[in-house]
Amino acid sequence: MTVNVNVPATRDTGQCVLTLSCPDAPGIVYAVAEFLVRHECTIVQSQQFDDQDTNTFFMRVQFSHARGEQLSLSALQREFEPIATRLAMKWRLVDAHERQRVLIMVSKFGHCLNDLLYRNSVGELALDVVGVVSNHPDLGAMAEHYGVPYHHVPVTPDTKPDAEAKLMEIVDAEDVDLVVLARYMQILSDDLCKRLEGRAINIHHSMLPSFKGARPYHQAHERGVKLVGATAHYVTSDLDEGPIIAQQVTPVDHSMSADEFVARGREVESRTLARAVRWHTENRIVISGNRTVILS
Repeated sequence: MTVNVNVPATRDTGQCVLTLSCPDAPGIVYAVAEFLVRHECTIVQSQQFDDQDTNTFFMRVQFSHARGEQLSLSALQREFEPIATRLAMKWRLVDAHERQRVLIMVSKFGHCLNDLLYRNSVGELALDVVGVVSNHPDLGAMAEHYGVPYHHVPVTPDTKPDAEAKLMEIVDAEDVDLVVLARYMQILSDDLCKRLEGRAINIHHSMLPSFKGARPYHQAHERGVKLVGATAHYVTSDLDEGPIIAQQVTPVDHSMSADEFVARGREVESRTLARAVRWHTENRIVISGNRTVILS
């Protein structure tokens, strides 16, 4: 059965992105190509992957009108529906240049927040950052510097349900497409994870051996670790075990102090999170069970 995750379109656009997954079968690429030819479209980018372990086909196609005319997104969505139904697709057809509305969550560490806001300010990311939510007031000046509203929502064990309700009020009021946990040091409830499924990204350190709890980089320094890294993943109720989007590592050695480990960790966390956010907002990610397929 087809699953259409498109948002109803109300305007025309110059370029579209079609992302899909479906059971592998002959004729999928032909069906997409024939659809584009019939609408006088030309392909700008195309990526595909056939997962033989699950017999699933994945595809991302970015396209425009061959003569530079505007495309009716709503008409394209409506007319692609029969093809998607016939091939049992999960699919999404959107404006390639639509800026997603993003809410960033932080606690006291500001490196990932600052990195995202800076990259967005210089055009490296294409986000509409509608606000920053934090359980501490510390980073309000940073958000203000970039002209982003700052919401201080304190969290205690007794107030956590109210704090999460306030968060969802902001998500709904601002019509948020993506929530980014940029070192937000609170565990989200199972209910909130389900409500944000597929549209919330988290970043955390990723080192071998694994160091849980407080001061992970200091623990790594004490054990003589040679690589530190970071993992960006989708948020699920399984803590830090959601589908992985991006991972990076950087070398460290015995000559470095614990503070230098921390600095290297912050750098790789920022880079990894920015990459994951960019891939998500460019509609390059398809979630497949506990994995992701990145069509980059």
